[in-house]
Amino acid sequence: MTSIQPVEPSTAVIPEKKTPRHYAGVALIALGVILAPMIIGAAGGNYWVRVLDFAMLYVMLALGLNVVVGFAGLLDLGYIAFYAVGAYIAALLSSPHLTTQFAWIAAIFPHGLHLSIWLIVPLAMCVAAIFGILLGAPTLRLRGDYLAIVTLGFGEIVRLFMNNLDRPVNVTNGPKGITGVDPVSIGGFNFNETHSVLGISMPSVYLYYYLFVLCALFVIFVCVRLQHSRIGRAWAAIREDEIAAKAMGINTRNIKLLAFAMGASFGGLSGAMFGAFQGFVSPESFTFWESVVVLACVVLGGMGHIPGVILGAVMLSIFPEFLRSTMGPLQNMLFGHQILDTEVIRQLLYGLAMVVIMLYRPAGLWPSPKHEDKLLKASRRDKTVRA
Repeated sequence: MTSIQPVEPSTAVIPEKKTPRHYAGVALIALGVILAPMIIGAAGGNYWVRVLDFAMLYVMLALGLNVVVGFAGLLDLGYIAFYAVGAYIAALLSSPHLTTQFAWIAAIFPHGLHLSIWLIVPLAMCVAAIFGILLGAPTLRLRGDYLAIVTLGFGEIVRLFMNNLDRPVNVTNGPKGITGVDPVSIGGFNFNETHSVLGISMPSVYLYYYLFVLCALFVIFVCVRLQHSRIGRAWAAIREDEIAAKAMGINTRNIKLLAFAMGASFGGLSGAMFGAFQGFVSPESFTFWESVVVLACVVLGGMGHIPGVILGAVMLSIFPEFLRSTMGPLQNMLFGHQILDTEVIRQLLYGLAMVVIMLYRPAGLWPSPKHEDKLLKASRRDKTVRA
């Protein structure tokens, strides 16, 4: 009879203990996030703080797409559609557009349809999650290139739908977009106004930055909890081998739909924040290129690794704007005039940087640690404890 051999302690998964260096690193990062708009605003003005605001929006988008692509292994090239859904929900429910187009809505809301952000954000997330389920339901049997083509088509359908739903009934105002979207206001605190906080003057772009950071922290918290839950392990099993996962008793259909819904809800959250921040929503903001950029944030940062995805989103948000602002002056300094259009050089260097990163860091800038590395680290820690 074959006896069952006991598992060696060196191969057991030992919870990683938090060291003082770890807490010091977290405190340093938190301090940097808090002081970032003040430092960057003092150095480059409010324009660069606005770039930081959009970087936080892309962090939320990238983390949402990471649930679908990184956790569950489902390629989605139409993710920007959920961003559009959230933005249009915010625009329709916090602007005078619907009351000017529909008399019955104006009769119910004589002072205009200006719902609270506390209602708009959950509704935007729920509607986006429903759209995620609608996308996921017909694609459950598709994989790889076929799934990519279908999701790409879904994203374009949503954009064209928003672009043409101005007749015969004007719901989205077509290519002209929706203006007059209410800013975020919480308890009478209007984020579009300059406020004094602890004696420090905070312009609107600063306030929105901190609001977006709080939203991003919420998304990070949910993603971390999901990744280390039974659902997260089921997503990982589907990503590695869907047939084996199904043979183990995992309901792959429901788990896939949940991945689409959760990822879409984060896109809806980001879209609602974008609509309130911009005060204007139009279909031009939700093109296929935006889906490519969000996917690049996930791939270049490190698929499935939350810190890597955040790094990728921040870098790909700031790097193009840095090139835009430096290529013109650099050409004038070297040649006395601009030889090539700044936008052409920006796109060229942007694409070249992504090619170089994929050649030398195919797993991303900050890839997820391998399971073998975790076991080796746990084994060394266990030996240190025993010694």
